[in-house]
Amino acid sequence: MARYTGASCRICRRESGKLFLKGDRCYGAKCSFERRQAGPGMHGQRRSKPSEYALMLREKQKVKRSYGLQEKQFRALFEKAERQKGVTGGNLLILLERRLDNVVYRLGFAGSLTQARQLVRHGHIQVNERKVDIPSYLVKAGDLVGLFPKSREKSVILDALESSGRRGIPPWLEMNRETFTGTVKELPQRDILPATVNEQLIVELYSK
Repeated sequence: MARYTGASCRICRRESGKLFLKGDRCYGAKCSFERRQAGPGMHGQRRSKPSEYALMLREKQKVKRSYGLQEKQFRALFEKAERQKGVTGGNLLILLERRLDNVVYRLGFAGSLTQARQLVRHGHIQVNERKVDIPSYLVKAGDLVGLFPKSREKSVILDALESSGRRGIPPWLEMNRETFTGTVKELPQRDILPATVNEQLIVELYSK
């Protein structure tokens, strides 16, 4: 299936929550979801009580769309989390957070996750001083993620860094604005990841 190219705010309304798909815009007064929270379509305001399956499906769709993944990518990551030791749902969220495009966004190099993915694909990002242009690359503890010298002058990156303060940087990452680099201090743990996600519903959905 092709990647969704429609309005991002429509997705937020469909999932009944802010997914921060437009980055910094979602934190301000211009956020469209704040002005119109009803579901998309002519019947968006007449939602019936969802079934148990619908709740599981919506939770999976919400997480999948938050990280900008397609179904095949998300399912592959779930299967990887299932093979790891520990709780499958927690493992899944940790793997999602470890993706390079997500780390680039969390560090503030990009204004949105979509923009972060473009920076990675276009070769602006280096990991441990080597170019990595694969958005799904999983960072490890101790990795140094940064920009190439020429990329540091791009206005889109400078603007993103300037406005990233309102988001904050996760405690498992450390940012050095002078060198345009970020360090993965440790791998993220479930207790510091978004509490709004009920990953157990995703596990139950894939277990059916």
